[in-house]
Amino acid sequence: MLIVDDSAVARAVIGRALEAGRFIVAGAVSNADAALSFLHRTPVDAVVLDIAMPGTSGLAALPELIIAGQGAKVLIVSSSASDGAAATIEALALGAADTLMKPGVGDFAGRFSVAIVEKLRRLLAIETPLETPMALAAYRVGADPVGVAPETAHSFDIVGIGASTGGIHALATLLREVPRGFTLPILITQHLPGSFMPFFAAQVAVMADRPCDVATDSMRIRPGRTIVAPGDAHMRVVSTGDGAAIRLTHEPAKSGCMPSVDPMFDSLAEVYGARALGIVLSGMGRDGSEGARRMADRGGVLFAQDRASSVVWGMPGAIATAGLASALLPPAEIGRLVAARRRPS
Repeated sequence: MLIVDDSAVARAVIGRALEAGRFIVAGAVSNADAALSFLHRTPVDAVVLDIAMPGTSGLAALPELIIAGQGAKVLIVSSSASDGAAATIEALALGAADTLMKPGVGDFAGRFSVAIVEKLRRLLAIETPLETPMALAAYRVGADPVGVAPETAHSFDIVGIGASTGGIHALATLLREVPRGFTLPILITQHLPGSFMPFFAAQVAVMADRPCDVATDSMRIRPGRTIVAPGDAHMRVVSTGDGAAIRLTHEPAKSGCMPSVDPMFDSLAEVYGARALGIVLSGMGRDGSEGARRMADRGGVLFAQDRASSVVWGMPGAIATAGLASALLPPAEIGRLVAARRRPS
């Protein structure tokens, strides 16, 4: 572990909490430049990073720290990382694995110490699905996936994207490859609290360079429309006879997520069948895998983010290991296939 915080008290308290949680603290530094220098010399599994520091801020340094960390998960621990805060969304969009609100100096013990240990355990104790040479031979990073070729301009009629930890950065990369004139509707279920959603929708609108709405019950699905699930309901699709609309539901999901990717994929399979494209980006756990199987059973196409570009390969890894992914690629490559409306022949 590497701790990056300009407060000596914070470094000491976080260090003690991590050591009590059986983590090894390899280093503790006071600024982003020192962190980069440390990471170039010493590999770590995770970086605990403050945002407000003298010189280069944690957010400004985050992309370089992720590259220098060579796969290390970055946990933002900052007093500005509250639910719904712009800094929190920006950190997740830049590739942070998760965020945690830093308490006041007198409140570091107890609940905070437990929370930071639990977050890091969840981030680092993921069992990565087995990747065999035979399984990976079906996918070529940086090129078209095997078996993918141009088809008609109507290979699919709707795109559903599911994501969680690390997914915002992947989503931004994907959407940058989709032109503004792309006419198909795009539905997005991203694991975020409800308080984040208006800001997240605004961010998606900027990423995609087209309007984006937070889903409401009975909202019509129209060409060119991007819709994100609210934080307090599952987003399903229902047929309206002359098209399709959104139905919000609140039943418990097997994955425990709210919103869950599974109901979205399940309803896409029911309404669109083989005309649906499902995409699973970086995320913890297996949410989306059951709905993805129903999509595959109905002839739908599934793309999953590759392991190398994922902050956490839980969700896309589950799709790949189950043999449901028609392509396993970095987000930019997926975006180009979406833009071309290409699918396996």
